[in-house]
Amino acid sequence: MNLWRLSLAYLRHQKLTAALNVFLLALGSAIIVVLLLASTQLKDNLVRDAGGIDLVVGAKGSPLQLILSGIYHIDTPTGNIDLAEARRWSRHRLVDRAMPVALGDSVQGFRIVGTSDDFPALYDAEIANGRSWHAPMEAVLGARVAAATGLAVGDTFAGVHGFAASGHNHEHARYRVVGVLAPTRSVIDRLALTDVRSVWALHGASGHDAAHEAGHDHEHEHEHEHEDDHAGDGHGASHHNAPTAVDHTPLPSILAPDFPATGRQITALLLISDSPLAGLTLPRLINRVSSLQAAAPVAEITRLLGLIGFGLDTLAAFAGLMIAAAALSVFVALYNALRARRVDLAMMRSLGASRAQLLRHILLEGQMLAMGGVTLGLLIGHLVTEGLGLWLQDAQLFHLTGWAWQPAEWGLLAMAVIVGLLAALLPAIQAYRVDIARTLAGE
Repeated sequence: MNLWRLSLAYLRHQKLTAALNVFLLALGSAIIVVLLLASTQLKDNLVRDAGGIDLVVGAKGSPLQLILSGIYHIDTPTGNIDLAEARRWSRHRLVDRAMPVALGDSVQGFRIVGTSDDFPALYDAEIANGRSWHAPMEAVLGARVAAATGLAVGDTFAGVHGFAASGHNHEHARYRVVGVLAPTRSVIDRLALTDVRSVWALHGASGHDAAHEAGHDHEHEHEHEHEDDHAGDGHGASHHNAPTAVDHTPLPSILAPDFPATGRQITALLLISDSPLAGLTLPRLINRVSSLQAAAPVAEITRLLGLIGFGLDTLAAFAGLMIAAAALSVFVALYNALRARRVDLAMMRSLGASRAQLLRHILLEGQMLAMGGVTLGLLIGHLVTEGLGLWLQDAQLFHLTGWAWQPAEWGLLAMAVIVGLLAALLPAIQAYRVDIARTLAGE
């Protein structure tokens, strides 16, 4: 006797009831899968995008807003800060490295970030094509920016004021793409990087000198335009077949003591400390004795995950209730079906089926319902997560994929086995105890 075929035949006979039970289990399992994949990847993204940054220094306001705008680039900045004040804290004895961040413009919705040339190292980002910027108005694109905009090394583009996809274009001063970064699956993939002087030149925050400097570098850029194009496509000869050289000297740091800081501002300052003590003492010191605000990414991420975690826990509890309701529904369905099938089971016994076979037959029905529901839930959960990931990609937010497997998902499959066993146990025991003579006699 083939128990698999027999159990499947009984489930087909009760199509609507079986479909409802499978649907309830699938819905509860899918919610848990989405929460599991989204929460795990969200935490990974937040930690990875922090890039080892210990403190973000910016204008007074919400610490969480400062972190979201200065590191994750998904919120508006709290304001600008004076370069002189920022440089003071960048040279503090507890600070190992400091990187400026200047925001204000975007390209097709992707933020243009003015910073220093050591910023890509925070995310282990490497140049896939071209080179790093060596002058104002030169830009290096993240992998997603290049893919979405179609810009390549040698192309030019005008920044849009603000962070929306459309707005006032700075057509009078166009950026030139000199490099494209390899994908890192971090926040840098959706950024267009340039020197802080580029932002100053466009927004007038640096006065005449920086604008003149940017114009001078533009002239130098056009003189060597052919060499830069060859640097992007891998050829090293000009039209005259003469060897050329590209200046790889980085621009002087705007945080250097001799750099003129009067009248110049940046959006935020990213600090990396040389000791755990700095993460405790510097924020309180900066907040107390200066007009600036210091926020620790670790503290704000923990607070953010705590807020999100409450909602996720609530949804997980709701999904758990749905699975419990589905298990109860499976039990009721099998119990009621057993009462209607007592004669069938007695006939099976009279034809040679053992008590153990009847027990396994009912247990198998419960297992098929539970495993079918949870397996369908896993599939739906991964598909929904992938859809959310595509939406987040279009919205230029976190990286999320449904094509990932979390070890905790094995627990869902184990739960399906337990749910199937518990739901079918009592009906199976009753099937085991069927009295052939009394049942066939109609008692």
